[in-house]
Amino acid sequence: MQNNAEQLYSKFEEERFEKGKTALLCIDLQYHDASPGYGFFKNISRENEAYKYYFDRLEEKVFPNVRKLQNMFRNKGSEVIHVRIESLTKDGRERSLEHKRIGCLVPKGSKASEFIEEVRPENDEIIISKTASGVFNSTNIDYLLKNLGISQLVIVGVLTNECIETAVRDAADKSFSVYLVEDGTAAFNEDLHQASLRTLDGVYCRVANTERISRKFEADFND
Repeated sequence: MQNNAEQLYSKFEEERFEKGKTALLCIDLQYHDASPGYGFFKNISRENEAYKYYFDRLEEKVFPNVRKLQNMFRNKGSEVIHVRIESLTKDGRERSLEHKRIGCLVPKGSKASEFIEEVRPENDEIIISKTASGVFNSTNIDYLLKNLGISQLVIVGVLTNECIETAVRDAADKSFSVYLVEDGTAAFNEDLHQASLRTLDGVYCRVANTERISRKFEADFND
């Protein structure tokens, strides 16, 4: 009898990525929460011991893997959609109570709202700004995805245990088929990252690494 991991692997392989129905959703890969010296990390250096794991993971794994997936989706003519935290106003008065409580303010047009250069949007790719942790709760993304005919989402970005986990759960509840890229996401430490993956995998999404996602994507789209 197959164990749980083998059963999940089989289901992952049985499902197919469909042309025109699959999008790459890149969440919060912006200066505010993915670069030292800005936003959340305004007074924190690259070598700060409390966040060294996080910054190392971003530079060594997340950014290169996200870029690889972005290029693959672009080459196949599939949607690459970018989500960021950005207020509609300078003072962020329309932010969620949650963001006000934690002091999360990314003013419209600020440097903190800009995407990290390596994984920035290109050409006419869709950009969605949000003022809460959950992109499905605070934007019209569900409406946009349905207009685009998207039913499958490959999700990357930060933070695994916060905005990523919320997006995965909400997307699954809205009947999207969700794939979470393990090495295309990051939390502040490995324990938080792994805890979210264990919670989500097989219930709200399929967790896989960049290599498996890429291999399957190429195979399904070339059939």
